[in-house]
Amino acid sequence: MNIVLLLNNDIASNLALNLLLPALAPHNIKVFLSSKVGGNLTRPQALQDLARFEQHDIYQALEQLPKVNAQKLMFKTYPEITQHHGIQIETLNQINAEQGIEKIQALSPDLIISIRYGVILKNPIIALSKHGVINLHSGKLPDYRGVMATFWALLNGDEQLSTSLHFIDDSSIDTGRIINNSTLAVQQNKSYLWHVLSLYVGGCQLIEQAIETLDNDGKIITKNQGSAGEYYTFPSAEKITEFSARFGPLYQPSDLVNLLTSLKQSE
Repeated sequence: MNIVLLLNNDIASNLALNLLLPALAPHNIKVFLSSKVGGNLTRPQALQDLARFEQHDIYQALEQLPKVNAQKLMFKTYPEITQHHGIQIETLNQINAEQGIEKIQALSPDLIISIRYGVILKNPIIALSKHGVINLHSGKLPDYRGVMATFWALLNGDEQLSTSLHFIDDSSIDTGRIINNSTLAVQQNKSYLWHVLSLYVGGCQLIEQAIETLDNDGKIITKNQGSAGEYYTFPSAEKITEFSARFGPLYQPSDLVNLLTSLKQSE
């Protein structure tokens, strides 16, 4: 199949691509990155620090690993994935513009996979994919639509977190047909970002199953969400303070490096 992946330029999307590499290997792959998630509104300092860590600081931490540990690291950066797997990766923030549509159309995609892509897809793009567009959302739908679903689930006291793999049927946000869910038990001593990255392990297994189904000419079974649920946006400084008082900082560099180094080498 011709598969287009729409990802974000951050550690979670980068991890997801690493996890999916074995399932993607038999297919023709092209990756497009958004530069960030959400609009241009100024966010609380804690979220700005989180974004810098997700996009820059975590990579610097990985570069400082002892050589013997770095050689065993399954995780590869975007440039390393291009180098070792030949997958072309480029930035595309204006995907709904004429040039963006032309780029996607030229690839004749059988499937488009969205993971943390920072731009809302519109119908011209959605219609280009033979099997549609599937999106991995790091929250239970329809309960946690919008951004930072894991943050809100933790703050609401949920003991179990979820990902939702769903179709993007139109330009509304997180409302499409549900394909499947994965779950993760909350770890009280772990950070928000640790939970997000850990969720992607099970979430990417759902994507692998969907790819296998389509590759074998099967039909993906779905269920409608209904109208229940709530839409969440980026938390305020006050909500982040409340979160930190209960769970600590949004990220712990050492825990995240340990998580990435604990992943098994891809075959």
